[in-house]
Amino acid sequence: MVDLFFYGTLRYVPLLELVLGRGCAGLDITEVSLADHGVYAVRDQIFPMIAQASGETATGLLVRGLSPADLAALDFYEGGFDYALRPIIVKLPSGEDAAARVYFPAPGQWQPAVPWDLEAWIAQSGALTLRAAEEVMAYQGRMTAEQMRRSLPSIRRRASAWLMAQSRTEDPAHDLSQDVQVESHKRAYMNFFAMEEMDLRFRRYDGTMSPSVNRGVALVGRASVVLPYDPLRDQVLLVEQFRAATFIAGEKRPWMWEPVAGLIDPGETPEQTACREAVEEAGVTISQLERVTQAYPSSGALGEFIYIFVGLTDLSCISGGGGVAGENEDLRSEILSFDALMQGIDDHHYQDMPLITAGLWLSRHRERLRAELR
Repeated sequence: MVDLFFYGTLRYVPLLELVLGRGCAGLDITEVSLADHGVYAVRDQIFPMIAQASGETATGLLVRGLSPADLAALDFYEGGFDYALRPIIVKLPSGEDAAARVYFPAPGQWQPAVPWDLEAWIAQSGALTLRAAEEVMAYQGRMTAEQMRRSLPSIRRRASAWLMAQSRTEDPAHDLSQDVQVESHKRAYMNFFAMEEMDLRFRRYDGTMSPSVNRGVALVGRASVVLPYDPLRDQVLLVEQFRAATFIAGEKRPWMWEPVAGLIDPGETPEQTACREAVEEAGVTISQLERVTQAYPSSGALGEFIYIFVGLTDLSCISGGGGVAGENEDLRSEILSFDALMQGIDDHHYQDMPLITAGLWLSRHRERLRAELR
């Protein structure tokens, strides 16, 4: 058995129970302190770190009696953040010392920011972290902590997208608690994308429940798509890039002409993502966003949800673009007239559905956008 000191997110009991895969009722938990240490938010992350800090005191929980299975689960979860155990001495409420171990970050891995507050973290990031932890822990024994660490940004994007979907009100015509029965849920594959499967039954229109069916879905998160449009010059900008998905599907022309697009990071709005991606991919600054639609592009197979915009811009002023090298993006752009875009759509030249959707929306609203310049 082992005794651990938790100073950060694992002080949140629902998260600790999720990681352990069991309740905490049988554990010996005591509030303790650790002298000459502080707990800080990690810069540009949603979790904290502990660091030596003379004169400061880190408070947290001493959890005694953790089993080898508990420790294996915790090592996998904390290893995903590049944290490892070190021995320390904590102070009990009685004033006595107690030996324990604590997860410290690898030296230089993370940069501390402001002092960390548990309650503020629960309010802001608790739900996201719980959802992400569900996916992480489903792969214990199937992936290494190092592999998990590389996937954490994608996991958080999927968690954020799930929470956004859950925030919608239910369809009054269907009670999900009665009309869908999940018999099993398998997380089959996870990397940048994820594949999940369910055996489930759903209520049919005649009122009966369907037989058990197996269904799978590809998950990535939520994305923003923006077609840059210059109403003064009546021109649009498209980007072209190699798409492995279409190549794997057998496409003989896997270099695709598309609008600017990118995944929405946790904490970002769709509008912020659209403007950020326009700069990164095309080197243009969007002055005004016009919302085209928001929808699932292929609800039979994909869980991705996209927000499509037309972004008003000045296409005589382009600086940069080409994508983010660290994300293996390699793009080129082309400026063409509105008429050329429409001709390409009519000739079935373009294969990207968001581009076609944005182009057809622009054909309906182009005169209004141009008139607003006068």
